[in-house]
Amino acid sequence: MADLETFRADTRGWLEANAPQRLRGMPADQLEGIWGGKKWLKSADPDQKKWLDACASRGFTAPTWPKEYGGGGLGKDEAKVLAEELRRLRMPPPLVGFGLTMIGPTLLQFGNEEQKKEHLPKICRGEIRWCQGYSEPGAGSDLAGLQTRAEDKGDHYVVNGTKIWTSYADKADWIFALVRTDPKAKKQEGITFILIDMETPGVSVSPILLISGSSPFCETHFTDVKAWKKNVVHKINAGWTVAKALLGHERTMVAEAFGAGGGSRRTLAERARQYVASDASGRITDAAARDAIARIEMDTRAFAFTTQRSRDAAKAGHQPGAESSMFKAYGTELNMRRQETLVRLAGPQSLGWEGPGFSDEELTTTRDWLRSRGNSIEGGTSEVQRNVIAKRVLGLPD
Repeated sequence: MADLETFRADTRGWLEANAPQRLRGMPADQLEGIWGGKKWLKSADPDQKKWLDACASRGFTAPTWPKEYGGGGLGKDEAKVLAEELRRLRMPPPLVGFGLTMIGPTLLQFGNEEQKKEHLPKICRGEIRWCQGYSEPGAGSDLAGLQTRAEDKGDHYVVNGTKIWTSYADKADWIFALVRTDPKAKKQEGITFILIDMETPGVSVSPILLISGSSPFCETHFTDVKAWKKNVVHKINAGWTVAKALLGHERTMVAEAFGAGGGSRRTLAERARQYVASDASGRITDAAARDAIARIEMDTRAFAFTTQRSRDAAKAGHQPGAESSMFKAYGTELNMRRQETLVRLAGPQSLGWEGPGFSDEELTTTRDWLRSRGNSIEGGTSEVQRNVIAKRVLGLPD
C-alpha cells in the first residue's frame, strides 16, 4: 500500500506540473478527443499536443502496455490510481482511438514481434490513426460473408473490394481489414486479417452523411491495392480468430463510450434542470421526470462499475468473451434511452437544428439523439449480440 501511495504522490505531482491549465475541466462538448494521426498533427491544438507528448513520454497514453512497446508498464492498481488522478484534475484522456482500444490489444495478443515494434510505439505516441475495415455493402451482420478479395502475388496480395461504415477512414493513416484469401474455403475459414497503409495507391474513401448532419462513417474502396504479407496478423486464412477477438475489444469500447454517459461530463440530472422545475435544494419536483432520471443515472453508475471490473480483469490478462456482447447490447441501448429522455424533457428546445433561439448544447442534443439511433446497429446489432449471449452464455441451440 505504501508503494501505491508513493506512486499516487509522484503521479499527482507530475500531472500538476504537466497538465495544461486550459484543458482542465473543459466541457466535453468543447474538447475534441485527441485521436492523433498524421492529419491531426498538421493542425493540432498546441495544448493538446503538449498534453499528448508529455503523457506519451511517461507511457500514460497506454498505461498497462509493456514499456518496450511505448506503454507505461503499470499494474491494474497503478492504472486505477492514474485514472483517479486524471479525474481529480478533470483532464481529458491524453489519447483516444481505435489504435488503443482495438488494434493495439489485438497486436499484443496475435501480432509478431516485428509488428509490435513497428506499430505499437507509434500508436502510443499518437503518430498513427487507425480505422477498421470489416463490414461490406453485402456483409454487415453476416460478417463472414465478406467478398473483398486478396489475390496471392508471392510476397504480397492484390486487394479489390469495398468496405462500408469505416469510421473516420477519411482521417485515418492505416486500416486493419478482413479480406478473403481463399474463396474456395468455408466462408469463415478463408479470411485473413491484414494491415494496410491508407496512402497505398488504389485506396480511396467516400464519406457517408448521416441524418445527424455529421459524417463519421465512410466507404473505403480498394482497387488493385498492394498489401504486403508481412502485415498479415496471426496466420493466413485464420483471420476469423483474430476478428472475433478484436470484436470483443470493439464491443466493450462502444458500450463504454455510449453507456457511461455518451461523452458528456454533465449528468442527465444536471442537464435536465434547465428544463424542469426544481425546489430550493435542487430536487426536481416533477415525480415522473425525477423517476426517469434516477433510473437512468442508477443504471449508468451500475454499468460503469461493471465495465470497470471487466477492465481490471483485462489488465490481469483476461481476454474479452461473451461479456462484451452483454456490454454492447446494454450500453448502447442505455444511451438511446438517455438521449430519448433528455429530448423529451427539453421539449421544444430539443427541436433546433441551426439559427437563433437554441444554445450550442441544445443543438448538440438534437444531433446526439439522432446519432444514437445507430447505436444498436454499429459494432454488431443488438440482435446479433443477443444471439451471442443465447449461444455462449445460456447454451441455447442454434
